[in-house]
Amino acid sequence: MKLEGKAAILFPSANEVFYNPVQEFNRDLTCAVITEFAREQLAQRGVRILVPGERDRVVVRLSEEKNGTEHQEASEQPEKEQQHEEEGGKKEYITASVGERCEQGLRVLEGLAASGLRSVRFALEVPGLKSITANDYSAKAAALIARNAQHNNVSHILQASQRDASMVMYEARGKKERYDVIDLDPYGSPSPFLDAAVQAVSEGGLLCITCTDMAVMAGNSGETCYSKYGSMSIKSKYCHEMALRIILHSLDQRAAVYQRYIEPLLSVSVDFYIRVFVRVKTGQAVVKNSASKHALLYNCVGCGAFHLQRMGKKMSQGKHMKYSAATGPPVGPNCEHCRQRHQLGGPIWAEPIHDITFVQKVLGAVSGNPTRFRTSKRIEGVLSMVTEELRDVPLYYVLDHLSSTVHCNTPPMLQFSRSALLHAGYRVSLSHACKNAVKTNAPAGVLWDLIRCWEKSNPVKRERLSETSPAHRILSAEPTLQACFEIREDANPQSRKRHLTRFQENPQANWGPKARAKAGGGISSELEDKRKQFQGKRKKPITDSSQLKSLPCKKLRKGTCTYGDKCCYSHELKQETNEEKMD
Repeated sequence: MKLEGKAAILFPSANEVFYNPVQEFNRDLTCAVITEFAREQLAQRGVRILVPGERDRVVVRLSEEKNGTEHQEASEQPEKEQQHEEEGGKKEYITASVGERCEQGLRVLEGLAASGLRSVRFALEVPGLKSITANDYSAKAAALIARNAQHNNVSHILQASQRDASMVMYEARGKKERYDVIDLDPYGSPSPFLDAAVQAVSEGGLLCITCTDMAVMAGNSGETCYSKYGSMSIKSKYCHEMALRIILHSLDQRAAVYQRYIEPLLSVSVDFYIRVFVRVKTGQAVVKNSASKHALLYNCVGCGAFHLQRMGKKMSQGKHMKYSAATGPPVGPNCEHCRQRHQLGGPIWAEPIHDITFVQKVLGAVSGNPTRFRTSKRIEGVLSMVTEELRDVPLYYVLDHLSSTVHCNTPPMLQFSRSALLHAGYRVSLSHACKNAVKTNAPAGVLWDLIRCWEKSNPVKRERLSETSPAHRILSAEPTLQACFEIREDANPQSRKRHLTRFQENPQANWGPKARAKAGGGISSELEDKRKQFQGKRKKPITDSSQLKSLPCKKLRKGTCTYGDKCCYSHELKQETNEEKMD
């Protein structure tokens, strides 16, 4: 039995049902988001939710400390709302508590429930729910869900289901059968379920989607990403935010087929996965804006400069909007900074990926009730960074990559990416998706000018640079902007000043994605042997050249090895393979 949140979950001894304890942060965050979503939705239905330990709600301070009154207004806002509801509204509210069935409440579907842990936690920790359907295609998982529901005394709210998740959602496309909240946390890609999900969620309903196939979405297999999400991923330093924008693009494209559109509430890149929370609405007029919300991406393979090209454009003509194809491309055949070629990626979602007002409500609820979740400190840190991000600036640069491109020392974050850009008149922020990210509205040319100014006081040995290298071509140009690296008082963001948990250390050994559950349980011996073979391979380099004889010669495979018997790598394995093929 495992304890998480308010739930006590029974598990089989073998690996017959999937469970990953590291994703407790994912489940805690989802409970917090659905709670605030329920608070908004049920207030319109005359229902007020009661969360244990949440007496004095305080909306957390805004991202930048511009003045004291702004923070005071932010903290007093919920009190004013509550006073307005009690005095001005003069409306009787029905109260909804956790663990109780609310007839005017939300209908929730967890399409891929496994053990049912997430659904049991919804029933025990999220008030204002009418019903929860915990579905899984596995018969053993469905039986375990029913068992856990009974064990936690939530069978009156939670029903187990053993069906194909897509069919459950396709059969709920009718307006009266739709779910208010649909949560999909699959093993791998959610792409097979997205079409059904955007149809089965109610008007203004909430979709919660997890993607763990980050290798595909981060550029290791662009063609696979295109087949699943309709977007070409590329290898880049901003790959984690790009992955968020790829899944949002895919959701909006599939929703548009049914005259629906999405409004992202919160999108986070955490550990080895990404998680998005989007509201789905219907409107033919708004769907026409879809083309202008998506963009192609041009990425320089040399210096990493990138440009976005919107798929369409819209112009206001009085009371009407005129839509047309966008003009482009925004770049030439070669990069203007290092003269290297461009890669073409996308389309990706180019609009904001968060609703700051909603995020601040979630952040205020979590910070005001810190004992509700075990990962409250990390939730507060991540959401604080989200509120500080520039909403209208897609993607980011990475400070380490900028300095390594020209082979110079990396400047301090506050001195370079914050102060220098602010002195130059541009906006800048950090990103929750990468520790050393520089998210700014400054063009790439300004960043390279700042790097050139920094290099003058931290010179590079230019005689060692190749004339065709990006470093030589960037540094050979004189800066047109004179940088000021004096640290500004407003350069340090609030989340950094308060030392919030923004990027935590690895929670445990082998903490990444777990093995897929299989019939009979356990993990294959082949997978265990592979893990042991590659465990710590970077920390244990080969020091004895005689050990190389146990490794096959890669040049021999290509037919380019000219060392013969003098080669330090083995040629025997290749010969045996050829003999086996001949047999």
